[in-house]
Amino acid sequence: MPHTLDADAVRTWCGLALDALGRARADIDAINVYPVADGDTGTNLYLTVESAARAVDAAFDGHATSAAASRPTLADVVRAMAHGALIGARGNSGTILAQLLRGMADVLADGGPDGTRGAGAAPGTGAAPGTDEADGLRRALRRAVDLAYLAVAHPVEGTVLTVAVAAAESAERATGDAATVARAAYEGARTALQATPGQLDVLARAGVVDAGGYGLVTVLGGLAQALSGEAPAAPAPARPGRDAPASTGTSGQDLAGCSADGAPDGGPAFEVIYLLEAGDTAVTALRERLDSLGDSLVVVGGDGLWNVHVHVDDAGAAVEAGVQAGRPYRIRITHFGGAADRKAGSGGPDRPGPAVVLPDQAGVQGPTGGPRAERAPRAVVAVVPGDGLAALCAEAGATAVATRPGEPPASGELVDAVRRARAREVVLLPNDTELHHTAAAAAAQARAEGVRVAVIPTRSAVQGIAALAVHEPGRSFDEDVVAMTSAAGATRYAELAVAERQSWTMAGVCQAGDVLGMIDGDVAVIGSELAATAETVLDRMLASGGEMVTLVLGADLPEEVAERLERHVREGHFAVDTVVYHGGQPTAPLIIGIE
Repeated sequence: MPHTLDADAVRTWCGLALDALGRARADIDAINVYPVADGDTGTNLYLTVESAARAVDAAFDGHATSAAASRPTLADVVRAMAHGALIGARGNSGTILAQLLRGMADVLADGGPDGTRGAGAAPGTGAAPGTDEADGLRRALRRAVDLAYLAVAHPVEGTVLTVAVAAAESAERATGDAATVARAAYEGARTALQATPGQLDVLARAGVVDAGGYGLVTVLGGLAQALSGEAPAAPAPARPGRDAPASTGTSGQDLAGCSADGAPDGGPAFEVIYLLEAGDTAVTALRERLDSLGDSLVVVGGDGLWNVHVHVDDAGAAVEAGVQAGRPYRIRITHFGGAADRKAGSGGPDRPGPAVVLPDQAGVQGPTGGPRAERAPRAVVAVVPGDGLAALCAEAGATAVATRPGEPPASGELVDAVRRARAREVVLLPNDTELHHTAAAAAAQARAEGVRVAVIPTRSAVQGIAALAVHEPGRSFDEDVVAMTSAAGATRYAELAVAERQSWTMAGVCQAGDVLGMIDGDVAVIGSELAATAETVLDRMLASGGEMVTLVLGADLPEEVAERLERHVREGHFAVDTVVYHGGQPTAPLIIGIE
């Protein structure tokens, strides 16, 4: 019996889709060959839909426990579904699926992009039940396709996008109620999926259909079942006409695009994914920057929150691009198995490895032609603003460069620190946005002297502390740099300072002597007392989540202030730990990090 396209139907859809993806996950992983067989598309789609389903359940639970004990509307639920998918999207296919769900939510929610009410509108609003639901679903599927194509930098046919188009077109041709439209969309997608091997050579060679497209067919099957009450015919075989196992590579073919969760041999070495808080203008510039860095670029979202996915060689540059655009967090960096190592060992000075690292410089001769003195395998050089931080870095085995108020270090000082470290591989932490160019110049000089250097674009000492905490000399240089970059990027930072004069700020006009709370480099809070201002800053930062607070105390900050802030975090933010360091920095009374 057909069901109304309402909040309950969406909840049922999410549950059915999640169950179906759980059963199909291993099969979808097994056919993930485009561009390489990294075998995680099914898992990524499952995790994406799981996040969407949890958000929908939370919407129902929130209404049930409210004072009015109401039930959520269709608009409430589809928006929750889209938001949950956005923040939980994994891999390229999961990110595109999140955008498809967002497009559907745009229309199904009241006040869709075309100004009409969404499907399932209440009586008396000019919406005819049944017919209007079907029309809303048609428009929702078309909107989903349009947004998905806009999100992918270089769409490739024979992928999840092609399957989504077929679903939308079949829905537009269907007549009848919403259940009929949903079933038509499913059948259209199912048919298109079987044609994907004829559109992508890599699929034809492997004898498989597109993995992302298979996942979308599974999700649409859940929608058809939720609305019709009947399970649709199972998707056609993932290996049409063949029983041979999927191939494990693409013979070096360079295919950029939509449905894979890996990189081709000889292609980018890293997958970088993060959530980003930024405006539309900044994201437009970010797309251009990331497109120049790598491929498989997908940027989805809107209304200030985005999910960014790209395959690159320079993971640090991809994260830094996000930092320049806004506030990236939940950063995940995956090293495609052996890709970077193959590059680094595949030959010659004219074929460099990933941008964040250079080819191994082992055995480089000294300036006199003889071998250099034996070096340590790896070292970290960190620029820090206080003696206490310098001692902390030294205790962790790093070489510290202590800065002086108003006297930032020159590139020559950083080169000297790299030399003192006497290591073949060096990770450089500038810990200040203003020092990124200086660090880059120092790295170039050190590389000319035979040292392999990676600069992690840390903007604050607490990001450097986070990076240093996960430093592991025992793993490969590539993996160490990725882990340190990810830890730094996942750390938000703030700094308290005292205004020297009256001036305009992002938070309003401050007077000389006011305490300024600067979050991620911008003045966000103006107060009259340091501890109270710090508490406000902590509350604002922890409102968006956090597991660990780091407090770096300045040279003259009383110990009781740290005790008060620790108590404030403990009493007001459950399960958040606090660690305190005596940094000794002379300028900033307090530096805060949130991980």
